Amino acid sequence: MAATSLTPHQLAEFGALLAEPARAAMLLALVDGTARPAGELAQAAGVGAPTASAHLKRLLEGGLLAVQVQGRHRYYRLAGDEVAGWLEALALPRKPVAPATGDVALRRARSCYRHLAGQLGVALCAGLLERGHLGTTSEGLVLYPAGAEALAEAGLDAQAAARLPGLRGRGCLDWTERRLHVGGPLGVALTGALLDAGWLRRASHGRALLPTAEGLRRFGLLGVRLPG
Repeated sequence: MAATSLTPHQLAEFGALLAEPARAAMLLALVDGTARPAGELAQAAGVGAPTASAHLKRLLEGGLLAVQVQGRHRYYRLAGDEVAGWLEALALPRKPVAPATGDVALRRARSCYRHLAGQLGVALCAGLLERGHLGTTSEGLVLYPAGAEALAEAGLDAQAAARLPGLRGRGCLDWTERRLHVGGPLGVALTGALLDAGWLRRASHGRALLPTAEGLRRFGLLGVRLPG
């Protein structure tokens, strides 16, 4: 089941799959773009192995998960970037909620299925759009060559930056900021380049992405700054 252009029947099926807390917990454990074995997902959902197996079967049949087989091991991941986008959007609170102390880093910057989300992701998307480096087309978001040049001038690897204009992106609604960050293959490649360049580093646990002091300086050269 694709996560875009859903029919009413598909939307009802999608909702039914998410209505079970254990299945929702499994899906949310995979939003960071990782692939995990059934045992880890069972632990994340707080269920036993037989129950986890039944839930994973439902999610696979519903098109929300894909499985990768390596020898005798099976690793589960989200079926695609669109699924991650739907999960992030459905996690939007009805009213703005101030994050708890432990969630500050997650709100500042985090991975949303391998692309940059949170305040920094939103600020980067907005900054690129405002400067005309990023644009919207009928096929989604595109980074223009001038945008790739600006990223390279700010210190991103020139070859990595040069590959970005050829990738399709999409606006992903950020569940904490209620604004768009860059998703799709463009968002994944851009975030990977930012990590490789040392502008960001991964937290030891969880989905938080931590901007480095040098990274903040480089983002500043693009006119991108975190609030506060």
